[in-house]
Amino acid sequence: MSGFFASLQHATGGLWPYFAVLLFGFLPSEIWRWASVFLVRGLSEDSEILVWVRAVASALLASVVAKLLLSPSGALSVVPALWRWGALVAGALGYLASGRRMIVGVVVAEAAIIAAGYWAAG
Repeated sequence: MSGFFASLQHATGGLWPYFAVLLFGFLPSEIWRWASVFLVRGLSEDSEILVWVRAVASALLASVVAKLLLSPSGALSVVPALWRWGALVAGALGYLASGRRMIVGVVVAEAAIIAAGYWAAG
């Protein structure tokens, strides 16, 4: 390593990649999150703009889940499709069984997909 990166390595003790993620990944999105908090302060939860924002956020999340299920990449590609779908079903059942608590559904689905990946790789 030489030049700029070598000086960063020396100055930060090897932590410069984490600082880069913080500076270029976290902070730009965090600014918009705080701006949205102040912009929606007077809006009703049932306002048309917030209903639209929730719909777009849900559609984006659904598209990411569909991509992971139908066309996975990386380590997830070794997990058979039936097991990936099974993890989705397990998460949905965990969500419903817990009285619609999102965190339970996410944790159950994560545990199922991690177990499936472990068994598929072993």
